[in-house]
Amino acid sequence: MSCVFGPVPSRRLGRSLGVDLIPFKTCSYDCIYCQLGRTPRKTVERTEWIPLETVMEDLKPKLALKPDWITLSGSGEPTLYSRLDELIDGIHALTDVPVAVLTNGSLLWQPEVRKQLMKADLVIPSLDGGDPETFQTINRPASEISFETMLEGLIVFRQEFKNPYWLEILLLEGINAAGEPLEHLIRCAQEIAPDRIQLNTATRPPAEESAHQVDQARLHEIAARFSPAAEVIADYRGVHAQTDFQTRKDSVLELLSRRPCTTEDIAAGLGIHRNEAVKYIEELVSGGQVTAEERGARTFYKTNRKDSE
Repeated sequence: MSCVFGPVPSRRLGRSLGVDLIPFKTCSYDCIYCQLGRTPRKTVERTEWIPLETVMEDLKPKLALKPDWITLSGSGEPTLYSRLDELIDGIHALTDVPVAVLTNGSLLWQPEVRKQLMKADLVIPSLDGGDPETFQTINRPASEISFETMLEGLIVFRQEFKNPYWLEILLLEGINAAGEPLEHLIRCAQEIAPDRIQLNTATRPPAEESAHQVDQARLHEIAARFSPAAEVIADYRGVHAQTDFQTRKDSVLELLSRRPCTTEDIAAGLGIHRNEAVKYIEELVSGGQVTAEERGARTFYKTNRKDSE
């Protein structure tokens, strides 16, 4: 399967062409809210997980689709890719499409990682816990990463990086969306001083049942408490109305009308990347056309009868 997927609609970046540089669920964190499930391979090892030449060959034909952004993200933590700077340089040599890196921010304490990310046009790190206890509860990091180390990395990178730097904070009901945990997050965001602060919550079936989403009204209340005010990541169905997305979404719906499927089943059945399948499923679930059903440790999706008849 190609390591390049999409373009898929992004809440922040329009039509985003994704580049998945890391094997599935190889990550420095094991976040309780991750829609891809638990992390079986938790590591801080940086290596060339996929040959750089393979990544570039996968990418070149996709540029004809004219994405708004090329986004380094995917099924694991992209800063674990050791040739990140060479990849970004290679992309810039091919196209004027800007490069964004979506990272959990866990490795920004490493000078080499910060140096390689200087090549990006936009970096969006995340911060979910504003204190050691909450950080451990939500992110369950690799043993080499302490809260203090992580936070210092976010702060130092902000001071060095001259391009846009947006901080994403994911809020979970009963964990970090109220009281002292929220106050700690607000203070940390002020220390980091990003260009934008964006609030999110768990909208897809999470790795752990303890990860409960915060409703939209509450998110907007919390956003006003940041200085400057944070933004709640907006609804992006306008992007979903585009023809190419609608056509693929219809294919997903047709597949589910035959039998319930997991995200992996959908990706394999349609020959698409897992992360792309997640986007279509999210839209179908939010539109009431598809329902998620837990069966043991797996999540299956099925059409609602009234919509499939």
